[in-house]
Amino acid sequence: MHLDLPEKRYYGIGEVAKAFGVNTSLIRFWEKEFDVLKPKKNAKGNRKFTPEDIKNLKYIYHLVKERGFTLEGAKIHLKEGKKKSLTNYEIITKLESVKAQLIKIKNQL
Repeated sequence: MHLDLPEKRYYGIGEVAKAFGVNTSLIRFWEKEFDVLKPKKNAKGNRKFTPEDIKNLKYIYHLVKERGFTLEGAKIHLKEGKKKSLTNYEIITKLESVKAQLIKIKNQL
């Protein structure tokens, strides 16, 4: 999954939800369920996600929405097999980004 987010230090929950194509309530729910998500909160309680949080969200989205894991299964998978699965996931995301760039170049010709 390729996200079109600008390079920033912090992202609001609305733009994160829009980039993933889900509701903000799902992002808030995943924040409670998964320990790896730690968005910063300001005085008003607005959540600000770092690029590291976005990377973790992409991985959770991949496990739950694309591969069909349950939430408990995704939690277990994150705890046990993080090293091996992350390398495979990183390879897949890099290949998808190369594919997207090649398609973009092809359309420009």
